[in-house]
Amino acid sequence: MGMKKLLYISVCLFISLGTFGQSSKALSIVDGMQKMYKSLPSFSANFSYQTDGSGVMSGSITVRGTKFRLKTAGQEIFNNGKEVSTYMKEINEVNISGFDPEEGDLNPAKIYSFDKKQYKINLVSEAAGVSTLELAPAAKSAQIQKISLKIEASSFKVKEWTIVNKAGKKQNFKITKFNPNAGVDDAYFTFNKKSFPGVSVNDLR
Repeated sequence: MGMKKLLYISVCLFISLGTFGQSSKALSIVDGMQKMYKSLPSFSANFSYQTDGSGVMSGSITVRGTKFRLKTAGQEIFNNGKEVSTYMKEINEVNISGFDPEEGDLNPAKIYSFDKKQYKINLVSEAAGVSTLELAPAAKSAQIQKISLKIEASSFKVKEWTIVNKAGKKQNFKITKFNPNAGVDDAYFTFNKKSFPGVSVNDLR
């Protein structure tokens, strides 16, 4: 799995975790987090991310229901619930594909309907107001080995998570800023080529 793909599912995880659990304590923490994000009409977050000793990079994500817009170094992904547009700044090119809510386990379309049987979840520790959970996919075919997730106990906000893929490669994400009211409309999640002069469009639908 390439770094961009891992980054994509990693960030999607931030807005996807929500309905699975093992112990009652771990489940209550995940449920609290789920309910908090679900109650927000829209939200946005800035984050930093790093993969195994590489330099620290930054990005941002804005979410409204199943729609999201994700910005990372050199790439921007628009998902309006019908199509996914991936814009690559360096070559001024965008790939547009149809959105398939059934594709993959960690996509925003499954924010509140995750199958709790897909993960084994354990509460590792509770310290300094932060609960640390460890999730392991139940399916042996999963591309992810495990996930460490830190949630603020008082607010149920996601603070940090680390994903370890099947090959043992780690990618860490830290939320640096959170806005519980992004105040955006549906048009914000649709790629508008007028805003990107000269863009080359590859329609893969």
